[in-house]
Amino acid sequence: QSVVAFGCLMSDMWLGEFDRVSPEVFRSALEKRYPAFRSTTQQDAQEFLICVLNELHEALKVRAQLFGRQCVTGAKASRGSVSETSVITQLFEGQLSYEITCLECKATTERPESFTVLSLPVPSKRACSLEDCLKCFFQQDTLTWNNQIHCSWCGTKRDAVVKATITHAPQIVIFHLKRFEWQDKHKGKLSTTIRYPLSNLDLSPYAAPPSRRDAEYSLCAVVNHSGFLDDGHYTAFCKHSITTNWYSFDDEQVTEIPNSAVQADTAYLLFY
Repeated sequence: QSVVAFGCLMSDMWLGEFDRVSPEVFRSALEKRYPAFRSTTQQDAQEFLICVLNELHEALKVRAQLFGRQCVTGAKASRGSVSETSVITQLFEGQLSYEITCLECKATTERPESFTVLSLPVPSKRACSLEDCLKCFFQQDTLTWNNQIHCSWCGTKRDAVVKATITHAPQIVIFHLKRFEWQDKHKGKLSTTIRYPLSNLDLSPYAAPPSRRDAEYSLCAVVNHSGFLDDGHYTAFCKHSITTNWYSFDDEQVTEIPNSAVQADTAYLLFY
């Protein structure tokens, strides 16, 4: 039901028959599966995005299974692999590899992990760049005390170093800027100005050799959050894929904006 509602929403937006389109039908369908979004209080856009992607993937994955059972014979891919593939994974899913090295015996293990959204730390309270956030995320980290790993070679918990690398770069990469953090005993918002490029974002320094050739991206959308943790407002900037013009979406107000306006201090999610 939510997938049908999403399809209708996309059709209404792209047919160009309306000045504005309400997503209420889609939201109502989605909240039946995710009751947390029934509340009228502010919800987190990143959490909502993950729910939307998961819901679309699960629905489209089922359709892929049905197609595989009814129409495909002698296919190279197993039914299991078909069932785990959807247009969502094809567009948004990437792969990380975490290289973990025991500091005692120096043994190294690799741990793969899929992602659809990369949550990046914000390393400064005043100003930084997306590049700074990426460097912070991909820098080598030391695991000690409660974060020790169990080394199978040593047979016990040991201090270790871990470093992430992109082994498969997705077609569309989504960055979540972690603006909300614990400050003393309360969760607050970082109002850091984060500079991000509109084009030529190069992820090759963080990618394994096979993925480096497909690691350059251009910005296509931004989700902004203004205000505070529990009392804020979401807007979006989206780039038209055909005209390449940028538009601001603020409730019922849809306006064309210059490229210079796309760089905002309130950016929360970046789509490349």
